[in-house]
Amino acid sequence: MNSWQKRIYTRYGTWAVVTGASSGIGREMAFQLAESGFNLILCARSQETLKQIATTLTTQYSVEVQVFKLDFSEEKAAATLEIATQNLDVGLLIVSAGFGTSGSFLNSQLEQEIEMLNVNCRALLELSWYFGRQFVKRGRGGIVLMSSIVGFQGMPFAAHYAATKAYVQTLAEALYVELAPLGVDVLSSAPAPTNSGFASRAGMRMGMAMNPLAVVQPTLKALGRQPTILPGILSKFLTYSLSPLPRWARVRIMGRVMEGMTKHQVKTNNIG
Repeated sequence: MNSWQKRIYTRYGTWAVVTGASSGIGREMAFQLAESGFNLILCARSQETLKQIATTLTTQYSVEVQVFKLDFSEEKAAATLEIATQNLDVGLLIVSAGFGTSGSFLNSQLEQEIEMLNVNCRALLELSWYFGRQFVKRGRGGIVLMSSIVGFQGMPFAAHYAATKAYVQTLAEALYVELAPLGVDVLSSAPAPTNSGFASRAGMRMGMAMNPLAVVQPTLKALGRQPTILPGILSKFLTYSLSPLPRWARVRIMGRVMEGMTKHQVKTNNIG
């Protein structure tokens, strides 16, 4: 165990909740936290995958792992998790569950867009509120909300997905200030496209993508030290290269990029 792993365990241990833990960033979060000594509550829609991950983690790191099959597009999912964890000493919340759509907004399926809103925003809000209150009572805790570089401006052809990530970004920035005096650290992690099945499931061509480990380690290292992190060189390059431009120009450029990456009018991608 290295120094940053000791720091986060000392600060936030002994239990951590990870949503969207069956693949991609959420899965890598589970492995890094288990290596740091955390017992884990893992949530996703695929229970069999979670069980396999739990078996590996308990065998490799000798930690306790509980798994919950939850679909955060459903109204009662967050409440189910809250009840299941009320007797555990949870000190860290990682909200990684989410999904996105791409293509023309007017050709999208409204029901699907509402499901995305529920997962990316409503469930994230409920979990942040509930565990934030628990952490304040506890006197310490940490919350990591997964944003995206697309959340810093509008993104045509992924309009609603980018809007949900803008919600996450602004909420995290404000909570970082509000909760810090109460002993709770909040971090927004805004990565570039990451290898998690996004491209194939969203019907997109993605030339560059990050490895989940390159997102997770810098994110955990940054928790408690800054409000937002752009993990990895790719995230920083894609964000800072556009930052000198006016917002309207960034929106148009991002729209052209997304239009070129989108193969079909609308597809979905499940991230967790």
